[in-house]
Amino acid sequence: MVDDRESAEALIADLQKKVKDAFAVFDHEDNNTVDVREIGTIIRSLGCCPSEEELHEIIAEVEEEEPTGFIQLDKFLPMMTKVLMERKYRPQPEDVILRAFQVLDKNNNGYLTQEELTKYLTQEVDELIFACCMKTASI
Repeated sequence: MVDDRESAEALIADLQKKVKDAFAVFDHEDNNTVDVREIGTIIRSLGCCPSEEELHEIIAEVEEEEPTGFIQLDKFLPMMTKVLMERKYRPQPEDVILRAFQVLDKNNNGYLTQEELTKYLTQEVDELIFACCMKTASI
């Protein structure tokens, strides 16, 4: 029982160190605050991939009552430790991403040109979503 508790405490300490280290990269004034616009980058650097809506919810949770444009480490650390412990906002598995890419790479080049990517993201979004869903469903 003691070993389990020590193991859990060690895991939490390790996760908190990772969060603090990631936060420190953007704490340019070394005052335990970061610009709110950096929170998404920090969270993604920790291996989490929240949607934009989820990111806004996270920011709302850690922001001060009166938003200042900055996030404090003491509010961010417990929330982000919990997110990591619960394994929330995990990225899509590589095989799913690969299948989606293959839908876009119609000529099997192994890459997309800037023009193709721009076209997909600006003109063919609905078609693209449908095609990815159909290909994924058939696999």
